[in-house]
Amino acid sequence: MTKKKIDVRDYAGEIVRAMQPGILLTTKVGDKVNSMTIGWGTLGIIWEKPVFVAYVRQQRYSRQMLDQCREFTINVPLGDYDRKILGICGSKSGRDIDKIEAAGLTLVAPEVIGVPGLKELPLTLECRVLYRQEQESHLFNDEITRKFYTIETGDHICYYGEIVSAYIIED
Repeated sequence: MTKKKIDVRDYAGEIVRAMQPGILLTTKVGDKVNSMTIGWGTLGIIWEKPVFVAYVRQQRYSRQMLDQCREFTINVPLGDYDRKILGICGSKSGRDIDKIEAAGLTLVAPEVIGVPGLKELPLTLECRVLYRQEQESHLFNDEITRKFYTIETGDHICYYGEIVSAYIIED
């Protein structure tokens, strides 16, 4: 497989639009690769670096993995893809199943970090965590608290990932 290098700014619209219905965040610890569906993220510049900010709930298995490896890929569909991928990666826990196998995903060797890309969601951002920030729910306005947070769901942790490589995986 080949990779076409891209300027992430040229694909910002596609990335943001794809967050609904979802994109994948993939991480790796040892030989274990795990992907989770995310619908929230921020693409921008901070500390003079291109970043993707991912929001991961504290109780997620991916959060445990991110805290260990501090690297992730963002995997964005382009064109047609099997929507069951987002369903499996958004409703199952990597603690219980191998989501890569269950979703029929093909791992593609990364360029800079240790976390692979995914052939089926070919627009890939390789990210290295620069900063991790736990959200403080007592600072949210009431509308946000009512709509998105309960004691059961917990707060998010923000991972500011420097985009160290961006490409589209091609056959």
